[in-house]
Amino acid sequence: MQDREGETTEGGLSAMSQDSAAVPDAARKLAARRRREIVAVLLFSGGPIFESSIPLSVFGIDRQDAGVPRYRLLVCAGEDAPLRTTGGLELSAPYGLEAISRAGTVVVPAWRSITQAPPPAALDALRRAHEEGARIVGLCTGAFVLAAAGLLDGRPATTHWMYAPTLAKRYPSVHVDPRELFVDDGDVLTSAGTAAGIDLCLHIVRTDHGADAANALARRLVVPPRRTASDMGHQRYLDRSLPEEIGADPLAEVVAWALEHLHEQFDVETLAARAYMSRRTFDRRFRSLTGSAPLQWLITQRVLQAQRLLETSDYSVDEVAGRCGFRSPVALRGHFRRQLGASPAAYRAAYRARRPQNGGPEPALRPERAERPERERAMLGAGSGERYAAAALAGHGLATAEGAEAGKPQSDVYASRLPESPGGRGPGRPVLPGQRERPVG
Repeated sequence: MQDREGETTEGGLSAMSQDSAAVPDAARKLAARRRREIVAVLLFSGGPIFESSIPLSVFGIDRQDAGVPRYRLLVCAGEDAPLRTTGGLELSAPYGLEAISRAGTVVVPAWRSITQAPPPAALDALRRAHEEGARIVGLCTGAFVLAAAGLLDGRPATTHWMYAPTLAKRYPSVHVDPRELFVDDGDVLTSAGTAAGIDLCLHIVRTDHGADAANALARRLVVPPRRTASDMGHQRYLDRSLPEEIGADPLAEVVAWALEHLHEQFDVETLAARAYMSRRTFDRRFRSLTGSAPLQWLITQRVLQAQRLLETSDYSVDEVAGRCGFRSPVALRGHFRRQLGASPAAYRAAYRARRPQNGGPEPALRPERAERPERERAMLGAGSGERYAAAALAGHGLATAEGAEAGKPQSDVYASRLPESPGGRGPGRPVLPGQRERPVG
């Protein structure tokens, strides 16, 4: 997680992360009429109710009795009413786009469809807010709205792992990292899917008011105060996240060949030759298609193959390294630890110790955290999520109506289940400016 914590800079922006380059315009002065504690939440028709309810609950309820400083919430309609949402509800927001001009924090909880362009008026309001120093936050597919407004150009960002390749392909200047639960780039922040929006909102409270306030809020919401991607087994689903469009692209054959020959030692030059391209052209075409540098993608695929062999075979770590195309066990251990947070031997031991019996829960990467994902699933599951969303809507000036017409189209953005196995394909961490590629072995 790219988490900027530590000393606070002028304008309330937290200190820069070790993992990121310098934040552009991080010291942009907040306009006099804007206050960071005034939070505008921008809602659109077709948006999912769970994501929409997260900032309403975090920033819209007075919890000063629990030690949580109060924010002022402005719920704004991003387009003409009525706003239809999931569950057959219609929302009527008390404010329009004009209210954003007062907010020092603007949150876009989600966007209804990654295939549709956001309303130009809403994009203009976001750009104006950012130019005047407001902190802009995109939860889940809200990152697509921020990208459409040009606010993510040249920045690291994340979104739901399922849509990260599409975001990277559509906006190639955005450094998309699907590994993170959230990314804090100073005055622009983004989160991964659904529950990761809670993590980012808690991070904002932590940045503004300290760990004690964030922990108190987490206790009130009955959620963990801080999670990481490895806590949720986030890495296990990266290999399914190549864009669907790759099947119609000539590079698809090269990708398929690479996946079938991971046990062999080859490099990106080999893949470029198979595509009949120069290395430079191949890098550019591969990145535009997948959102990832080919070397990083190849390393990630080798690590994922090693992960599968550690789970399903009795090969030694040295043998696993050879069967995954690494030139040495040392190379495997280094890349494995960087991507999955544990050594191959420790991962295998934890997997076998927590192996499901009779349909039990998935094993966790680290033994000491093995029970946490199951508790989080219980707390943030579909049933509790609906109750959480309904409770958050009450008392925030949102009128609801359940009389939505039957057959109304619902959002096509959100899938309700994760893949059943990690046997697909996926990109690695995009190369950020200033980073240099390293050999696979």
